[in-house]
Amino acid sequence: MRIAQLAPLAESGPPKLYGGTERVIAWLVDELVELGHDVTLFASGDSKTKGKLHAVWPRALRLGRRGADPNAACALLIEAIAERAGDFDVIHSHVDWLPLPVLGRTGVTFLTTMHGRLDLPGLADVIGAFPEAPFVSISDNQRRPLPNANWISTIPHGLPKDLFRPSFESGSYLAFLGRLTAEKGPEDAIRIARAAGMPLRIAAKIPRAETAYFKKKLEPEIDSEEIKLVGEVDDVRKQPFLAGAAALLFPIDWPEPFGLVMIEAMACGTPVIAYRSGSVPEVVEDGITGFIVDGEEQAIKAVKEAGRLDRSRIRARFEERFEAGRMARQYEEVYRGLITCGARHA
Repeated sequence: MRIAQLAPLAESGPPKLYGGTERVIAWLVDELVELGHDVTLFASGDSKTKGKLHAVWPRALRLGRRGADPNAACALLIEAIAERAGDFDVIHSHVDWLPLPVLGRTGVTFLTTMHGRLDLPGLADVIGAFPEAPFVSISDNQRRPLPNANWISTIPHGLPKDLFRPSFESGSYLAFLGRLTAEKGPEDAIRIARAAGMPLRIAAKIPRAETAYFKKKLEPEIDSEEIKLVGEVDDVRKQPFLAGAAALLFPIDWPEPFGLVMIEAMACGTPVIAYRSGSVPEVVEDGITGFIVDGEEQAIKAVKEAGRLDRSRIRARFEERFEAGRMARQYEEVYRGLITCGARHA
């Protein structure tokens, strides 16, 4: 198949540092190429891919020149696929609803994977305007705010089997990985670690909009000894960071659509201790790959139980459930189904 993949332009594919969506898209493209497909990635010019790169914008917006208009970049992305739509058998968008008015008029089979939260004001009205547009969710829970969308499949994320090496030794600290925003639960993570008597290592970016939150709520708690901020990490540094942890803390307070960091930890053999929110019950197998808890008190107890979990089994369950090849094969099946359905209705 000739497949177009439309990626967000905030980060390169894969991102240099933080960025889950663009990372998953890059893995998907590479796996589809390995399956024998002709794949073109529409993304920023600093992206790297086994497919063909159509550079829409010179450099990822977050790390590029300040002041770049993301709307201008997105307009160029949509125009690029509109011009080249006829080159493809299927167009796979990962940029939410923005290209829908154009994609629905190309006459080419298309689908959209929704990567973010879907309980945003006005989103239901937009999706309702495109009742025939096919959507893929990354967890079943993600769909809840938009039950009437044309959901055709749920395909959980996957990452390359050999990206991270597992460690089967007990870790010496607790890990927190992600954005330093209140909804991700860094304050909870600090309290849990202190109550459990374990060091906490925080590998995270500080969004510009969250600078005041960081300085007021988090910075006073970071002593660089028991609670240490190590900053953003790339894939090379992420592996030892996660593999050396006794557990990953994921005390979220929002409807997490998937939570890529959970399967990254599992790939390293590291158990996940997560609050029961969003997709967590679909990703974590309680008592096998980690613990699903309701609040700080249960999380503290779970920290003390994490050492009894079999890290080799955690790694095995990652390979069985969340490997990137599985993700690509599921999308391949969806593409074929949509193309076949379109041919029947032509």
